[in-house]
Amino acid sequence: MSDSVLELFHRTGAYLRGHFRLTSGLHSPEYLQCARVLQHPRHAEALGAALAGALRALQPGLQPDAVVSPAVGGLIIGHEVARALGARAMFTERDPEGKMILRRGFAVEPGETVVVIEDVVTTGGSTREVVEALRAAGARVLAAGSIIDRSAGQAQVGAPRVSLASLQVVAYPPEKCPLCEQGLPVVKPGSRPAPSA
Repeated sequence: MSDSVLELFHRTGAYLRGHFRLTSGLHSPEYLQCARVLQHPRHAEALGAALAGALRALQPGLQPDAVVSPAVGGLIIGHEVARALGARAMFTERDPEGKMILRRGFAVEPGETVVVIEDVVTTGGSTREVVEALRAAGARVLAAGSIIDRSAGQAQVGAPRVSLASLQVVAYPPEKCPLCEQGLPVVKPGSRPAPSA
């Protein structure tokens, strides 16, 4: 499925090239803007069903009580995975101190089973924060998944995980970025401000 997923990103204009500051603070010449794909409900539904299938292949018989995603990037795909798995769909947000928490009346009961879904994993940081917040609330995190894995399988999120497409996209610390050295302006296309450079 990896090739067809990446083809979908190219076809919808979601695979961008330029000079980007990622949420992690790293710089990259490539950016995957999942919102451009997920704005099409038929693509969102198909990707959600495919990701649910990949999770069930990872853990046969998987039937979580809930799917939880970090806002904002994971909202749509998390909802579609929850639909395909027949589970509740919830999301975490950052509190004023920057900590991932459940809000808006969302809650997990001790012992409930959950899956964490993200749109793109680069370092795994956001997914790992959600996993930790859910475990602190007493939930059992069964697995994690994403549409795209930019780490080529290297990111550790604290749970078994799957992705629909895996690729190794180069990323640089800002102080060692050749695109910065060339004087190319940097763009921050994500859903939340990047750390200060």
